[in-house]
Amino acid sequence: MAQDDQTILRDPALFYWILFPITIVMILTGILRHYATVLMQSDPKKQDINTTREQRNLIRGINLRNNAGQIPLSSYLSRKNYLVGAYQRGDFLKDPENKGQAPGNPMSDPAGMDQMMNMVKGNMAMIVPQTLIMGWINAFFSGFVIMKLPFPLTIRFKSMLQSGVATRDLDVRWVSSLSWYFLNLFGLRPVFSYLLGSENAADQMAQQMQQANPAAAMNMFQPGQDPHKMFLAEAENLEVIGGTHEYVLDGVEERLLAKLS
Repeated sequence: MAQDDQTILRDPALFYWILFPITIVMILTGILRHYATVLMQSDPKKQDINTTREQRNLIRGINLRNNAGQIPLSSYLSRKNYLVGAYQRGDFLKDPENKGQAPGNPMSDPAGMDQMMNMVKGNMAMIVPQTLIMGWINAFFSGFVIMKLPFPLTIRFKSMLQSGVATRDLDVRWVSSLSWYFLNLFGLRPVFSYLLGSENAADQMAQQMQQANPAAAMNMFQPGQDPHKMFLAEAENLEVIGGTHEYVLDGVEERLLAKLS
């Protein structure tokens, strides 16, 4: 029998007693994880004016570097010279007396401790439900083939869609119960965004990406980082951009006339 015409005699009740329960349990677990994470997170401490000034002026240099082509060369040079000089002198540092010294122990920083504790709580809220659901599926639904996808797939998807089903000749479009769990794990983002909003703690992919890139958080200076070194690095980046500056509106009249002609 051709693989495209492959059929399996299976109990239709599997669709209702396996596929629906796994999907509903994962949606409810995501909602509970969201509210549990919100309850466990401690309130962020208010930053003093010097800390805010330190962070915003570093962002100012990053924005200037990223949008250098939007302003003329003379305007860029004046802004660049001011920021580079201030960065090198340490004018924007919260604690200028600590310039050039090694960063302090992050364990002694209350803000750093709160941030690390919030990260640990987020990891626990993500790992514990995953472990429980995986154990539940392996105990009750392991080895079941529950549905067939209506579109063709290449053989590379077989290991992803048929986890727990050791059948070499089975059509790749058949999906096992364990694979349905993984598909829901990475595919329920629109559902959670609709139910809980775009910034929710139920989206595991977004949580993992945020933890993999902590610099994307609100606090630019993570515990253990030296702000003065970051300012010096940004000053060097601005100097490099200054040598290759290209204003996007240079010769715009000639380009427009050439295009119209």
